[in-house]
Amino acid sequence: MVKLPEKFPEYSIMYKTILNQINYLEKIKSDSDDEIEIQTKINNYKTELNKIKKKFPDNYFDEGYYS
Repeated sequence: MVKLPEKFPEYSIMYKTILNQINYLEKIKSDSDDEIEIQTKINNYKTELNKIKKKFPDNYFDEGYYS
């Protein structure tokens, strides 16, 4: 059995929310006047995603294992 973090549901929801926000920012980045600020936000969100990923087993959020 794979060990999940103590606050599994919260981290899982945070992961999906942050991923959706990154996707949204990627879409609007090219149309924006302030691409640098948006890219900074995207980088910050990706850092948070990596922190969440480290709390879970390898490949947990990859295609097929987490849906």
